[in-house]
This record gives sequence, structure tokens and C-alpha cells, in this order.
Amino acid sequence: MSGMNGRNRNGLKPGEKTGFFLKWGSVMYRYRKRVLTVWVVLFAGAAILAGQVPALLKDDGFTPKGSESDTGFHLMREKLGVPPSSLQLVYEGNGKDLTTDKAKASIAKSLEPLKSLPYVDSWAFVESPRKESDRAAEIQAVNVALTLEVEKVLEKYGEIQTRLIPPPGTKVYVGGAPALLADMQKASKNDIAKAEMIGLPIALIVLLIIFGTLPAALLPLIVGLASLTATLGITYFIARHAALSNFLPNMVTMLGLAVGIDYALFMVSRFREELKAGREVPDAVAVTCGMAGRSIFFSGIAVLIGLCGMLFVDLSFFRSLCLGGMLVVTISVLAANTLLPALLGMLGGHVNSLRVLPKAWSERGATRRFWEKTAYFVMRHPVVLALVLTAALSAMMLPIRGIQLSTPSGDVLPPQYGARQADDLAARAFDPRELNPLQVLVTAPGGRWDAAAAGRLREYTASLKAAAGVRAVRSVLDGFPGLSDGQAAALLSEPSLSSPGSGKKGDARDSTLIRVVPESDPDDRATDALVRSLRGLDRRQLDVHMTGGPAYRLDMLDRIQDKLPVVIMFVLGVTFIVLLLAFRSLLLPLKAVLMNVLSLGASIGAVVLVFQHGFLADMMRVTSTGYVSATVPIVIFCVVFGISMDYEVFLISRIAEEYDRTGDNERSTAEGLMKTGSLITSAAFILIVVVGTFIFTDIEIMKALGLGLALAVLIDATVVRILLVPALMKLFGRLNWWAPAWLRPHGPRKEDGPVL
Repeated sequence: MSGMNGRNRNGLKPGEKTGFFLKWGSVMYRYRKRVLTVWVVLFAGAAILAGQVPALLKDDGFTPKGSESDTGFHLMREKLGVPPSSLQLVYEGNGKDLTTDKAKASIAKSLEPLKSLPYVDSWAFVESPRKESDRAAEIQAVNVALTLEVEKVLEKYGEIQTRLIPPPGTKVYVGGAPALLADMQKASKNDIAKAEMIGLPIALIVLLIIFGTLPAALLPLIVGLASLTATLGITYFIARHAALSNFLPNMVTMLGLAVGIDYALFMVSRFREELKAGREVPDAVAVTCGMAGRSIFFSGIAVLIGLCGMLFVDLSFFRSLCLGGMLVVTISVLAANTLLPALLGMLGGHVNSLRVLPKAWSERGATRRFWEKTAYFVMRHPVVLALVLTAALSAMMLPIRGIQLSTPSGDVLPPQYGARQADDLAARAFDPRELNPLQVLVTAPGGRWDAAAAGRLREYTASLKAAAGVRAVRSVLDGFPGLSDGQAAALLSEPSLSSPGSGKKGDARDSTLIRVVPESDPDDRATDALVRSLRGLDRRQLDVHMTGGPAYRLDMLDRIQDKLPVVIMFVLGVTFIVLLLAFRSLLLPLKAVLMNVLSLGASIGAVVLVFQHGFLADMMRVTSTGYVSATVPIVIFCVVFGISMDYEVFLISRIAEEYDRTGDNERSTAEGLMKTGSLITSAAFILIVVVGTFIFTDIEIMKALGLGLALAVLIDATVVRILLVPALMKLFGRLNWWAPAWLRPHGPRKEDGPVL
């Protein structure tokens, strides 16, 4: 393959290893035109489908399917005829009183075009108690019951909006689950476009600074975009047959651009090094795949391990994000080892043409001197650095102690979206406790109401009223005082009276609905405790299902919090085992896990400060909701742990290689840092730029993820990998490398782990 003297037929120097990835690189070079053609066709087809994906994603992913609240809602639909979906129209009067009969009649007349739609079942003004405020009278709300499932409503949402013409002098905003999902689809499209418009130009500037030439800088962007587009194209076919969360495209965009560009950065850097060392293009491509391509393969596995942790939580949100993340990481690894070698083979030495920065700027001499000074500075002050940095990171974790987790609602969107405005206006006018009560579906034993069952229902209702934290309890029997148990049973058997105020059309004669209004707000911890308490009451042999907004919220939180220890133990355990086998040391994997926990804890602490407490919220255009979405810590933990393990392997592998050669722990640590510091920080900075752009997008959950992921990677790649890990390596000395005999059966460490 190469005509250079002293090299074998694979273009390697004597003693250099061959393997699968080296042979793979040779194949990619040989068939480079065919490989590129396949990717061009794949990209063209996927690009057509990618833009259609957000419209196919009609699930927020937060429904705790199979829980008591979810089962109760489906039973309410089956037995009481509760509509499958509804909208809440919120009118703003701009100084006009909308509670008068005249104003309500005007609103009712304006609804005539909407009521003519075949899937509009019924409508009614919201009769919940209003807040004591002059501005509250300027707001009116109407509930519209629909006969369609939420997914079908999204298909008709444009038609619904065209039928909404508010009375003169008023504005109307559409709220409810379908409206929220429709706005989130819109926001998701906007976020993807915004992330690409902001992130890609900045990433290009960074890559130009790193490489100095236009072709080298463009290659990582091409690979990142190809990986992202191909993933969304594949997702199109999956979404047509499976319910996926509408947050999936954002996750794919975030990870696809970040990881795809990072992996290509490693490959292009190695290819240029091989050319500089005198290798011919075919050999340079082969060796690049053999070394950097192999590293990327193991890096991808590390990230996939972290993503798999999300599968333990039984919510569609996590399964969807895991699916999207695993797809885009897998395709990024594939693109880096197929598309990129083909492009490099075709470019050859032209990868260094079209220089846009002076060559002196990209020379490694100054960079190496910087890392050399940093490395030996750390070696001289390991105790001070270890104590100060550990204390600082621990202090950043303190806000986690007061973290308030909750489920997303309309406030995941910025104020300019209609669903968010509808939620905000309704909250200004109405008591949120009355708008979101607990709904208790009670079914008689044996399928019919008799005097004994009616008596037990009275006892159960009385126990609900007596419970601490209950503001009001409403049932059908409230309107008929003084009835005997037998008369109550006859009343309960009337289908039209089973659900007060529900507009019920079901024909079940064995069920009734009780509404429980809590003293505390729906998203308050006290309400969570109330739901648990009420679920623990003696149900008097009645079939009881407690549902409604507060119950749904609690069931979702329980699914996350119950599995959180499992997720943490899985990710930590698998990470420890992988690093144990890679480094053949007990202390190094344990130290790596603890360092990751510090960087992750510090970043999540920052998320709590911004999103829960409002610190710097205005500057970041964040709505401080007083809580952190319960999904955010798990996603940050699972994504960053894989990336952090990746950086750990790069750093420790080089240190271990030097240690096996010299046996000098201090020198090995310094050399390892000098050889990998620039690479790790460059890769991390690209990832921070791409992920950090999501801080400036619309959906609050993605803002929180963008902030958390960017901070975690920033802390991990700078404070932890460059300062804290080398300081601890210095302090522990030879203990770093100790391991029992059974753990080191295969010779020296220097041939283990990725080597870039």
C-alpha cells in the first residue's frame, strides 16, 4: 500500500499493532467513492423526512401508564363518559368585565363556528371560584370537550384555531393538553433551527481556531449534520408505528451535533498528524481508523452505557430520549468510521489547504508549553488543589439538598406561546386548587349499588372530608341531603347523576365520582403527601381509583424517584467495572466514579439555583418556576456520565502507558496530561458550544438540560480532568496502580484502552 522504506504492507512501522480497525480503514479508503455515494443518498432521503418528525411526535412522554391515576382516568372515560380530550379557551378582556351575562353571551355567540365541528362534544364556562382581584373579572374561561384522542386533536388543531374568533375587544388563548402539545411541537422545530443557527457557526469558528484550515474545520460539521439528519430520518419510520415523546428531536439534535462533531474532531486531528509524520494518504486513513476510530468506538460504548440508565424509569419520556440518544450516538460512530475516512481519503493533503489563520497560530509548541506548565504546577501543589477544588465542587452541590422536583406543565414554554398564556391567565383568575382537584372514581362491589354499598360510600366520603389537608369534598350525594342508604343507592344507580357537573354520557350504573380539593396548590409537596394519605384510607371494600392532576403528578414523580437509586447504581456500577477492566486498578475506577459524581453534582446544583431559585434567570431568559423538572437530573446524569468516562479513559490511558514504560508516577501523570489536555479541552469546548446553545431555545426542560450538560462537561474537562485528577494521581502515588493478581493476567496496561 505504501512505498515508504521501513514500513510493512499496512503502512505501519515495525512493531506497530494491526487490527480490525486498521483493516477497516483500508477498506474505507479503497471504496471511498462508493461509501460517499451511499451517505449522499442516505442524507438526501433522510433530509426530506427529518422535517416531518416533530409533527409525528404526539406524546409528551410524562403519562405514568398503568398507574392508579392512569387506570382511573381510563375507567372514568369508560364508565362515566368523560371525554378523551378537552381544550380550555381563556379570554382576556383588556379592561372589560367578562363575568357579566352580556359578556358571556357574546363569548357564547363567538363559539358558534367551533360548536359546528363534528368532534366538538360540549362546552361550558368554568365555574370554579375566582380569586379576589379586580383583574380576575377581566378573564373568562370555557372548557370544550372533544370526542377525539389527543393525537387526533393535533391533526385538527389548525382547523380549531381558524374557528376561534373572539368578541371585539378581547383576546382568546387555547390551553389544555392538546394545545400544549401543539405548541411544544412548534417550539421543538424552532429550537432545532435555533440551535443549528447559533451552534454551528460558533462551532465552525472554534474548529477554524483549532485546525486553521477551512476543509479540516468543515469536516466535523459535515459529519455532525449527517449523523443528525440520518437519525431523524430513521426516527420518522419508528414514530409512524410507536408513540414517542416530542422532546426526542431536541435530544437528538443536542447529542448528534455535539458527539458527531467531537468524534470527527478526533479523526481529523489524527489524520493530520499522520500526514505530518510522512505517511501517504492510504496509510494515514488506515492508521487514523486503527487508532482514533478505535477510540471513538469505545467512546460510543461509554456514552451508550450511560444512556441505558434511562431505561429503568417506566416513562415514555425516558425511553424516547434513550432511543434517540442511542440512535444518534451509534450513527455518529458509524459516520466517523465510514463517511469521514472516505472524505479524508478523497481530500488527502488538501485537508490542510485554504488556510484561514496563520500557521503559527495552530503550532503545538505553545500549546504543549502551556500544558507542561499546568502539569508541573499541579504536581507541585497537589494537596492544596485537591482540598480547594473538592471543597468548591462540594459547595456547588449544596443547593441539591433543597431541590423541589415537579412535573412539567404550561410553564415549560416561554410566555409568547398560546398554551403558556392560557395557563398564566387562568392562574391569575381562578383558584388552581379548584381547577385541578383530585378525582376519585368509586365503583360499587358486585357491579351495583345497594343500601350497604351506599352506606360504605358515605363512610368513605366522610373519611375523605375528615382528612388533614382537604379543603372540600364534592359528590352527587351533596345535593340530596337526608336520603336513607336505600334511597342513596337508587340515586347512585341513575347514570345521569353519577358525576356531578361532568356532562356525563356514560351508561354505567355502578360508579360515581368524588372531587377532592386540597388545601395546598396542586404542585406542592403537601399535596403529594395528601394524595398518599388519602390512598392509604380504608376503602370500605369499594373499588377506588384516585386520579386527577395531583395524582398523575405524584405517580410520575414516584416512578422517577423510585428508580433513581437503580439508575445511579447501574451507571456507577457499569462504569466502575469497565474502568476496572480497562485500567486493571481498584483505586483508579473508584476515583473516576467519585470525580464524575462531583462534577455532575455541581452542575445540577447550578440548575437548581437558576430554575428553582431564579439566580441569573433573567439573563438566561428563564422563567423561574420554583422547581426543577423531575426529568432533568436523570438525563444529565445518564448523558454526562458516559461522556465523562470517555474523557477519563483518554487521560488515564495515556498516564498508564507512560507509567508502564517508566514506572514514575509523577512524570507519567504530567506526560499524560500534556498529551491529552489539549485534545480533551478542545473536544469538550465543542460539546459545550453545541449543547450550551439550548440555553437560548424555547422549551424550559431543554434549557435546563443545556445548562446542566454544558456546565457538567465544562467542570469535568477543566477543573476535574486537568487539575483534580492529576493532583489525586500525584497524592496516591503507586497506590493508583495496585490491583490483586487476578485482575492483571494479560500483561502491561499500555496496550489497553483507547489511544488517540
